[in-house]
Amino acid sequence: MKLSLVIPCYNESANLPLLLDQFIEFKNFDKNFEIIIVDNGSTDNTQKVLNKLAPKFSFIKCIKIENNQGYGHGILTGLKAASGEVLSWTHADMQTDPIDALNAFNLFKKNSKPENLFVKGRRFGRPIIDVFFTTGMALFESFLLRRLMWDINAQPKMFHRNFFNTWTLPPNDFSLDLYAYYMAKNRGLEVINFPVRFGKRAHGVSHWNISLIAKYRFIKRTLAYSFELQKKMKKNA
Repeated sequence: MKLSLVIPCYNESANLPLLLDQFIEFKNFDKNFEIIIVDNGSTDNTQKVLNKLAPKFSFIKCIKIENNQGYGHGILTGLKAASGEVLSWTHADMQTDPIDALNAFNLFKKNSKPENLFVKGRRFGRPIIDVFFTTGMALFESFLLRRLMWDINAQPKMFHRNFFNTWTLPPNDFSLDLYAYYMAKNRGLEVINFPVRFGKRAHGVSHWNISLIAKYRFIKRTLAYSFELQKKMKKNA
C-alpha cells in the first residue's frame, strides 16, 4: 500500500522548518508514501519557505491555493491530488507529531481488511478546559447523530481511498473532521483510536481556538452542520 499524508497550512511559515525537520524521520521508514503540503491561501512567507525547503525531500508535493476557502477545502484539495491507496491528514502547527501518521499507517499494514478501517488520534496532554469542551461536543454529537464518537477533531485521520470515493458534498470548513468520522461510523467501518500527544504550538497562534468567543463561533458552526447531517441521516434512512 501507498500512504498519502495531506498537511494543510495557513500562515505557518515559522513552524514549517520544524515540521520539515520531522520528515527526516520518514526516510527511515517504508518509502512507499507521499506528503502533500497545501498552502491554504497563506498571506505570510509560507510559500517562500516551502519553495526553499520542500525540494530537499523527494516525497513532498506542494499545492498552492491562492485564496483561503476554509480548512476543509485545503484538505480536500490535497486528498484529490493524492495518489495513495491510504489517505490521511494532520496539522502543520506542530501540536501533533507527523510521526503519528506512520504509527497509524502501521495499523493499516497489519490489518487484513484495510479498506474497512478508519484510524484517528485520541489526544492527551491538553488543557483541562479543552478536554471539557471536547467531551461535551463528543457527547452531544453522539446523542444527536446516534453514533458513538470521541475526540472528533483529533489528528491524524486515516482511511482507504475506497471510503473517500463515497463522500458526497463534504464541508469546506472545520466540520470536515466531523463529516469523515460520522461517515466512517455510518458505513460500519472499524474505527481505531490510538493515543497521540497534543503539545503546544511552537510559533504563532491558533486560527480558531484563541478565545471563548472563537470557541462559541466554532460551536455554533459545528452545531449547524450537525443538524444538517442529522437531516441527511433521516432522509436516507
